[in-house]
Amino acid sequence: MANKPTSAGPNASTLTGRVAVVTGSSRGAGRAIARELGRLGATVFVTGRSSKLGTSTEGLPGTIEQTAAEVSELGGVGIPVRVDHTVEGDVRALFERVAGEARRLDILVNNAWGGYEQYDGDGFDLPYWEQPLEQRWNGMFAAGLRAMFASNRWAAPLLLSTAKAQGAPSRPPLVVHTVAWAHDVYLGNLYYDVVKSAIIRMSFGMATELRARNIAVVAVAPGFMRTERVMAEHAKKPFDLGPTESPVYVGRAIAALATDPEIMADSGKLLTAGDVARRYGFTDEDGRQPEAFRIPDPATAASS
Repeated sequence: MANKPTSAGPNASTLTGRVAVVTGSSRGAGRAIARELGRLGATVFVTGRSSKLGTSTEGLPGTIEQTAAEVSELGGVGIPVRVDHTVEGDVRALFERVAGEARRLDILVNNAWGGYEQYDGDGFDLPYWEQPLEQRWNGMFAAGLRAMFASNRWAAPLLLSTAKAQGAPSRPPLVVHTVAWAHDVYLGNLYYDVVKSAIIRMSFGMATELRARNIAVVAVAPGFMRTERVMAEHAKKPFDLGPTESPVYVGRAIAALATDPEIMADSGKLLTAGDVARRYGFTDEDGRQPEAFRIPDPATAASS
């Protein structure tokens, strides 16, 4: 039976002393995840390209400095680090800094995603042979899948040393990949569908290799979120926001998973914010508890 929904989930300070890296956290889901981890007392390295020292990605609001300040205001320690996750040197330097300053890494949230940049709503659903190959590949595979893979590669030594130092009885380090998923229904764009499937498979493979080292790896799928990018599109051409959820929902989901001492039981799995909410008994910021996001199956719809 599902828990009766309460509010934010775990109690404050349950992640005090823990260190997290949340990539792509100047806005959207990453910002919400960083905030929720900070609310529980974590030290959070907030990464991304949008900085008060430079330009904001595609002119959207939010910077790494703003998110880091919010993390600190909520009870954690926010540390902004400007990182272009398509540049391996930046990624390597990030984890070298975490190792030098914090000497541990308990939570890695791979959220950086360049696949929506230069987004063309009308062209996104075109057949794959009519879409721009280099733009789609570079955005989704280079700035999406490879960016996550690079973070996993350079974070691994620190995750391994953290797990070894604290031993199996302690709460294991956790790696999370945020990912779109719709219960095996085609996502409507071949590039997008393939890359999201690859991220899910990467989570499974990493979990298999890291299980004996007591490091958990999961993929977590939010629903249709009211991010800054989505709301900017809504302002241009309004659409129904009824099925949407706030980025806070997935932030609370990942915070709940990060506090679960039995998280190894989920390692290798694909989870949804809606299902995690029911397990741990938290709600979205408006008090609702949206179900796991689903795209209607065209085959089922046609036969009904």
